[in-house]
Amino acid sequence: MRRRPDIQRSGAPEWSPARLLAALVVSAVVALAVLAGLVLAVVGGLSEEPDERDAALQAAAPSPDMSRHDALAAAPMPTADPDDALPGPVSRQAADVLELPRATGAGAADVPTGFPRTPEGSLAQLAAIDVTAMQSGSMDGVRRVIAEWAAPGGPTPETWSGVDGMASLLSAAGLSGAGSPQLAIVVRPVMGLIKGTVGEEFAVVCVNFEFTVTVEQTSRIAIADCQRMSWAGDRWVIGPGPEPAPAPSVWPGTDTAIAAGWRDLRHV
Repeated sequence: MRRRPDIQRSGAPEWSPARLLAALVVSAVVALAVLAGLVLAVVGGLSEEPDERDAALQAAAPSPDMSRHDALAAAPMPTADPDDALPGPVSRQAADVLELPRATGAGAADVPTGFPRTPEGSLAQLAAIDVTAMQSGSMDGVRRVIAEWAAPGGPTPETWSGVDGMASLLSAAGLSGAGSPQLAIVVRPVMGLIKGTVGEEFAVVCVNFEFTVTVEQTSRIAIADCQRMSWAGDRWVIGPGPEPAPAPSVWPGTDTAIAAGWRDLRHV
């Protein structure tokens, strides 16, 4: 009878797949920490400092002379800590769902378009604008998008928060405004919310994006964007007036994101 070969065993228990994955993540923390600092520059570019934001909200507080559009845009949103934007534990809760229409064509600056005149259509259009702009990875790319997709009186290639965010990212990476072939930005709209509407042709909507930025190493972070959306002819554009109060940038799918009112996006 053939004997089984002897197998030497250590006193330590065998590692489970979960523990192996945890060790893999820990081994990447040092490299990711460097990139997290770079990507956090984008959050700084898209968000005002707390004192500036509070002052702006007080200055824009609803008044008898303020239009319904301005009052809706200026109404404060929940806040979150900067660390909440970094990857965190996925919630066991099921978030509410927002069903978004799909694009039916490509518009100016290669931005997907053809969304219906509904609040969900305006949110889908904002997501398409932001994704196209930020994935361009260059100042020219973001400027070209906002020049084509903002109404008169809205954000400009000099004032849009997306332009400021791209400038912050490129500066932190030590790159010029032209970007670099080594820079890769992938932007996924994961959660969203409809702050409110005024009639059928105006909405304030917000999208919570998952940004994946690679410059030699890869890091991920959540960045939120809220905009006034106005119906112009046959499409949604970013509307006139100051950009709305910012929404919290919170890692999608976490308890914190769900508590802040974010809903999962589902394309139908």
